[in-house]
Amino acid sequence: MALIEVKNAIKTYQTGDDSFNAMNNVSLSIEKGEFVAIMGASGSGKSTFMNMLGTLDKPNSGSYYLDGVDMLSLDSNELAEVRNVKMGFVFQGFNLISRTTALENVELPMIYKGIPEEERKIRAKEALKIVGLENREDHMPNQMSGGQQQRVAIARAIVNDPPLILADEPTGNLDTKTSIEVMEFFVKLNEKMGKTIVLVTHEPDIAEYCKRVVRFKDGNIISDEVKK
Repeated sequence: MALIEVKNAIKTYQTGDDSFNAMNNVSLSIEKGEFVAIMGASGSGKSTFMNMLGTLDKPNSGSYYLDGVDMLSLDSNELAEVRNVKMGFVFQGFNLISRTTALENVELPMIYKGIPEEERKIRAKEALKIVGLENREDHMPNQMSGGQQQRVAIARAIVNDPPLILADEPTGNLDTKTSIEVMEFFVKLNEKMGKTIVLVTHEPDIAEYCKRVVRFKDGNIISDEVKK
């Protein structure tokens, strides 16, 4: 069974008297353990598609199943629970809380899950170790480089051990060398930890790290290429 199953998804936005389809009858299936790049120009529909995968937005019609569960039938509390348990998010802007340490930032999803403090600390330390930041636990975001901050964000995304990682332009604010380091961590999460990763990027060299590339244009999927 596919981890992600989207069928005939249509998303229409209204601007004044005009309307346009940001997603135009999009269907896509992603198996467990895949590493997929979503590519396309600005306005192609890729961000709308990612927002739907992250249950931050709903299509006007069509269906979206995650791990066999109909996401469009859930209420806001149930969706929040799905996001916390089934998904880890990594954003271009890191989205760390500035006045808290790396360790406390990584603990955050577990607080929402109600995990006791002692276990939170153990798991947060383990997640930071996976991304090579065990010696930065007490550092604030402003005491870390952009690459280190993004690795803290990756640790936060994996600390609840979700099956799915959604990454939206995760190297967009990083230089080339740091981007390579961050992408190598995503490869490790995919190959060593079995995480399914869906990553939005407009950079072909970043997409090279992924095993499958899906391209959007004008709300449609125009190509879907699995690397040999």
